[in-house]
Amino acid sequence: MNTEFAYQSDYERYEMINGEIYMMSSPSTNHTRINGNLHSLFKNYLRGKRCEPFDNLNLFLDDENAYIPDEMIVCDPDIVEEDGIHGVPDLVVEILSKSTADVDRNEKFAKYEKYGVKEYWIVDQYMRRVEVYHLVNGKFEKKISAQYYTDREFKLLTENQKAAVVSEIKVSLYDDFVVQVEDIFERVK
Repeated sequence: MNTEFAYQSDYERYEMINGEIYMMSSPSTNHTRINGNLHSLFKNYLRGKRCEPFDNLNLFLDDENAYIPDEMIVCDPDIVEEDGIHGVPDLVVEILSKSTADVDRNEKFAKYEKYGVKEYWIVDQYMRRVEVYHLVNGKFEKKISAQYYTDREFKLLTENQKAAVVSEIKVSLYDDFVVQVEDIFERVK
């Protein structure tokens, strides 16, 4: 497998998507907050379990697709190598940036689906929304669309809107693995 093109140093980060190289920009403060929050939540829950969380680590799917996802959970220790993950993670999270949103929603979505990622989260840092997709019969199906509201915003909702708010996400990998949406967006402005 070509390990040359998912690359990051202190100054540069690149991904290879469908054989083309893309330079990645530095993440925003809110992007970094969300990523750190998710990694802490995943790491705390997974401590002592078989699955392991990784953030901003190289993911090598094939010779033309090498990514650096924001978060991954990997349950197969055999695919974890020194330079990154060589195979299919069980869960992938991409936090949308203005420059990456189309790729995350289209090209990466299709590749994660094709290679059999069990669960894919798309986190919209601007809308404070999390879309959760589960792989069902080889296709991603949207299972949850969770929106974070501040207390002030929540008070302005109608009773029907309040009743429809999804405030937690059950991670499919474990029966008791639940993430509170407000914890994902802690300190996000």
